Amino acid sequence: MPTHEREITEPVDLCLPDGRLNQDAVGWTRRPLHRANLRGWGRAKRWEYWGIVTPRHIIGVVASSIDYAGVHGVYALDRETGEETARDAVVPFARGAVFPDRSGEGEASVRGGGVAVGIRQHAGGSHLRALAPAAGFDLDVEIPLEDGHESLGVVIPWGRRRFQYTVKDVGRPVTGRLRLPSGEHEIGGHENGEDAFAVLDHGRGKWPYRMTWNWAAASGPGVALQLGGKWTDGTGMTENAVFVDGRLHKIGEELRWGYDRDDWLRPWTINGPRVEAEFRPFHEKVSRTELGIVGTETHQCFGHFSGRARTDGGTWIEFDGLTGWAEEARQRW
Repeated sequence: MPTHEREITEPVDLCLPDGRLNQDAVGWTRRPLHRANLRGWGRAKRWEYWGIVTPRHIIGVVASSIDYAGVHGVYALDRETGEETARDAVVPFARGAVFPDRSGEGEASVRGGGVAVGIRQHAGGSHLRALAPAAGFDLDVEIPLEDGHESLGVVIPWGRRRFQYTVKDVGRPVTGRLRLPSGEHEIGGHENGEDAFAVLDHGRGKWPYRMTWNWAAASGPGVALQLGGKWTDGTGMTENAVFVDGRLHKIGEELRWGYDRDDWLRPWTINGPRVEAEFRPFHEKVSRTELGIVGTETHQCFGHFSGRARTDGGTWIEFDGLTGWAEEARQRW
């Protein structure tokens, strides 16, 4: 059941020399092959988001530049107590923010507003350090890249001047430590280490002013999910995939998302010809930012997935209890 979308297998530039979308870049990859050679100022967005799930915590770290501001943050949920630790920062004109052109290479770093994030990337994986001293947050982890592990890279074309390149890398192993006001916590490297995983959302592009998206990611023994919606509708491309033992099975169809915007903790459904998933949240994280004409609102729910997904060969893979998240984000940016 191959997708109708074009698979890219050689390195390619995202943009033409004049800054418009390179049509040869439109497609999807199993490993990062795009160079995000964005030019100029205005509507350009760059970010690195790492989400980490452990038996005890769910952690989020974001470093981003949206041209006129850097929006950075750290977050941790204690799954046992429900306690949240968070710190957000807005840095005018994203001063001091550094982002590499290629996912998995070079260094990304941001600092300001009481948040500092550094990401060192190399062929063997990534080292992530995030600090928010006033919140008592200190994260230091290694995220190795295992042999044969595949990720989903996709270019979404809204037009020649509006487009987005994303890499969604799900189910990465992770080891290290997390320090919170409650104490220091080990991540991975123990009897429950197989239950800890990391997810990367690498983004580079030039966006329309208004956009809404759905995103879901989850992982469990041998199976991981990467599902998206709304923002890709009508572009001919999707960001949907199931991973079986680290191998990507690209899903080219748009999916139907069902959820209650008045009660985010009710069960969600995500369905299509190759996906039948139910998501049962246990916690809702709400994020809002208002900067005049710019604003964001995100409802990110953490929970468990059950259902099944169909591989490229037509086999249905059952899953039950995959841990992860599903979200709706509405942007004016």
